[in-house]
Amino acid sequence: MIELNLQKKLLSASGTMHLDMQINVQRGELLGLFGESGAGKTTLLRMLAGLTMPDSGRIVVDGICWFDSVKKIMLAPQQRSIGLVFQDYALFPNMSVRANLAYALSGKDSQQTAWLDQLLSATGLSALQDRMPAQLSGGQQQRVALARAIVRKPQLLLLDEPLSALDLAMRSRLQDELQTLHREFGLTTILVSHDIGEVFKLADKVQVLQQGRVVRSGTPAQVFLQQRLAGQLNLRAQVLAIRREEVVFILSLLVGQEIVEIIASQDEVDDLKIGAHISISTKAFSPLIFKSSA
Repeated sequence: MIELNLQKKLLSASGTMHLDMQINVQRGELLGLFGESGAGKTTLLRMLAGLTMPDSGRIVVDGICWFDSVKKIMLAPQQRSIGLVFQDYALFPNMSVRANLAYALSGKDSQQTAWLDQLLSATGLSALQDRMPAQLSGGQQQRVALARAIVRKPQLLLLDEPLSALDLAMRSRLQDELQTLHREFGLTTILVSHDIGEVFKLADKVQVLQQGRVVRSGTPAQVFLQQRLAGQLNLRAQVLAIRREEVVFILSLLVGQEIVEIIASQDEVDDLKIGAHISISTKAFSPLIFKSSA
């Protein structure tokens, strides 16, 4: 459905980066793009949307060429059948929920009205359709932004960290809703996310980007689990505090939404600063697993 081969020279925090990507996405697939900040994920979405000009390459969607550097083809964003959702909801503040969605539709015939009613119902917005964005919670505003991106039935839905500003509970609920909408409307979606759990839950396939290139590709299980099946448990954590107790150090760490403390040696805390992101690993051949009430 989507074939792209793109190259672009970028300036990153570490200097010049040469983005070089070859990616295929099948119709109805949800592709997750995962990697550190500055790896090129958002730039790729912007090139697909026509907001950033590649240096060279080609984009073909459903047999239609959106970009070709050799043939000098560069379709404008409005000529591309896309829906785009960023962290910023970008809703029209002076329009109601329904008006924000209807703005993307060119006509007002009964068929479009029925589709708008269907989409409002599917996204749980029917009861909120007359409210203004300022009267909505963050989760409700993001739901409106997602519905507005879908209303034109785009060939390609592009999501750039759309849920990262939400709290954990709301994020989980909207992940479920996004998964349902993706399947119900047969969307083809590319999702950028730093959240492994989110990518694992939603994506059919994952591309891991590093310095502008795809370094790993496959299903979420293949990408995230294959190297972790030998009894080694790896966790990402943020350092909240470091304190010394006699001959050892105690690190207070944020792991997911939990704060834990571990013992560390002098060598391990050398050059370690509060706020740093680290990886911790432990052998877990026979872990104890308990159901959580949360």
